[in-house]
Amino acid sequence: MDADALITLFRERLYNDGGHPLLFNPYFDRDADEDREDAVPIRRANLEAYVRERTQPPRILLLAEAPGPWGCRFSGVPITSEAQLVDPDFPISGRQSSRRDQPHAEYSASIYWRILAPYHEQIFTWNAVPCHPYRKNEPLSIRTPRISELRHFLPLVGEVVRAVGAEDLVAVGRKAERAFHELGLACTYVRHPSQGGATLFASGIRRVLDSQPDSTHGTTRQYDE
Repeated sequence: MDADALITLFRERLYNDGGHPLLFNPYFDRDADEDREDAVPIRRANLEAYVRERTQPPRILLLAEAPGPWGCRFSGVPITSEAQLVDPDFPISGRQSSRRDQPHAEYSASIYWRILAPYHEQIFTWNAVPCHPYRKNEPLSIRTPRISELRHFLPLVGEVVRAVGAEDLVAVGRKAERAFHELGLACTYVRHPSQGGATLFASGIRRVLDSQPDSTHGTTRQYDE
């Protein structure tokens, strides 16, 4: 994985990409009611530390859909909460960006890392839409990303795939699967852990981890609906 290229990509293409209606860019936007004054640089630093902490190239690139309101929205790290980042026993570290007395925790992030913590150096996680999609007048709600939003970030996803250089591509959820397909990339599909999908996600991702690497990105595999 080319960490320098990935960080340069984020600095040039993501950190200044703001102003989207009903999308909160954790690396550009700040909510004065929810965020510390230095929240944006904290989230950027958390993301860059996540990129640099890896000691070997990842075997798998996991593409999720978009930041949730209690996870990456505040941590800056995909499918990771700020409560996890400040836990000394967690495999990666970072700082809290919210104004709360206690850092935010996220259910999906807990499931995700409970399974993947032993394999974290083999995996890099990114979001098809790296901004938090919310409903009008509900800044901490969550909605499914629109196709137009997905397509806006497709070039960035393609650059991330190239910079990470993983042997296998895994889509966590249907929107992530669509992003890969629109880029002409085959992938393995697994169920997203939210909304009752925890068991299917766990079984699907374990099959991926137990399978042999597929450096050709051949035909799409599906592990659980």
